[in-house]
Amino acid sequence: MGEIDLGTVNWARAQFTLTVMYHWLFVPITLGLSVLCAFFETIYVRTGKQEWKNLTKFWMTLFGINFAIGVATGIIIEFEFGTNWSNYSWMVGDIFGAPLAIEGIAAFFLETTFFAIMFFGWERASKGFHLFSTWMVAIGSSLSALWILIANGWMQLPVGMVFNPDSARFEMQNFWEIVFSPVAVAKFTHTTTSSFVVGSCFVIAVSSWYLLKGRHVEMAKKSIAVASVFGLLAGIATAVTGDESAFANGRYQPMKMAAYEGLYEGSNGADIVALGLLTSGKRLGDGQEPFAFEITIPKGLSLMAKRELNAFVPGIKDIVYGNEAEGIMPTADKIAQGKIAIAALAAYKAADKAGDDTAKAAALERFTANQAYMGFGYLDSPEEIVPPVATVYYSFHYMVYAGSAILLLMLLLIRSTLKGTLADQKVLQVFGVMSFFLMLLSSEFGWVVAEVGRQPWAIQDMLPVKMATTNIASGHVTATFFIFLILFTALLIAEIKIMLKQIQIGPEGV
Repeated sequence: MGEIDLGTVNWARAQFTLTVMYHWLFVPITLGLSVLCAFFETIYVRTGKQEWKNLTKFWMTLFGINFAIGVATGIIIEFEFGTNWSNYSWMVGDIFGAPLAIEGIAAFFLETTFFAIMFFGWERASKGFHLFSTWMVAIGSSLSALWILIANGWMQLPVGMVFNPDSARFEMQNFWEIVFSPVAVAKFTHTTTSSFVVGSCFVIAVSSWYLLKGRHVEMAKKSIAVASVFGLLAGIATAVTGDESAFANGRYQPMKMAAYEGLYEGSNGADIVALGLLTSGKRLGDGQEPFAFEITIPKGLSLMAKRELNAFVPGIKDIVYGNEAEGIMPTADKIAQGKIAIAALAAYKAADKAGDDTAKAAALERFTANQAYMGFGYLDSPEEIVPPVATVYYSFHYMVYAGSAILLLMLLLIRSTLKGTLADQKVLQVFGVMSFFLMLLSSEFGWVVAEVGRQPWAIQDMLPVKMATTNIASGHVTATFFIFLILFTALLIAEIKIMLKQIQIGPEGV
């Protein structure tokens, strides 16, 4: 453990966080706007009205600008697995690399192939084939997300693999178990549906701005009519898939759930926090109450986590120190067994090198008996498995509040559209402009919950982050962090300027 450079670990984490957070500014817009463009063009093909064609081309232009920047940041993420996380890539590359390869070869190829037809084929392809191409871009975007989220889902719940003691690597054993992992399924459905809401809010925000300015009024009203209905349906789906994601957390990542609910003491019939303020500086075992203020829904957490009103939901204390009555093993015992597994693996390799088959067999037997907790053997203390509770708690609750507010906004927009009063609802238009920023931040916070909530693990319960990095000096990672910070900020500023210019021009300029 003394050989680990925590400076390298922390800077590698910071760099990856920077890259992913910047990348995720673009991805949900791409996912949502691609589907909306397909809906807009479908209406154009069915009605034959030029105004729907102009509307479609306008939103496609904004989609294309966002898509290009998103691709640039996404490529860098995959390279970082080799540059900053080579230990991780070595140990799990056989598994983690498969869905990423499929994403690049199949989904991204599909997306980019039809992308050219969608943008440049208006006068060269038939209406039907052009519409087909637009839908293929939308489907390809979601398929790209599918395979990336399958890879991420495997990090949250490592299944379908076996550890090879000879190579010290995890190897794929069941591809379909990885694909249909309950965590991967929940992550894909929740992430894509929430991204559809982000894309809807983007259309609503731009269209609401047009209404406030009295420009392109008919185009704006039509755009809001479609986006609000799509956003409402996607928002309902997001709530349902979010519940499924929470259920998966309760079963497979109880520490994450305990963190985003601020639950330190487990209980039967656990309440869910509807509104609460955490006690500042609260730490495990310090005797302070977890909340300075809270409003709860009785038994709500038990229902969400276990689908039973009186089920036991473990808290942070139970997971760290164990709960014999509930069959929860103390983390200290897992660490002890993990260290035995690590020592046995080293003995196995030494015996193999020496040609001592008897010692090799004995070491393998010890390793196999303790292998399930090998990852814990790299931890220094039981308390290390506790993520930053406040960060996860507030990120989760903001996500819930923002999502609920957006659902209400969609309903109000649909109501105003049906009554024909949308152009006169200035307050509603202001909230329409704000909705995009509220929802985009909610989408970012969703990733904070997912990734910060499973710390300290790169692979849940199997590989700590500090053991996954590349063995290079922290100075190299620090330098590239600031290079990427400058590069990504420049790209973001460039996109915002191009987007704003195109929005200012409006649909007549496409």
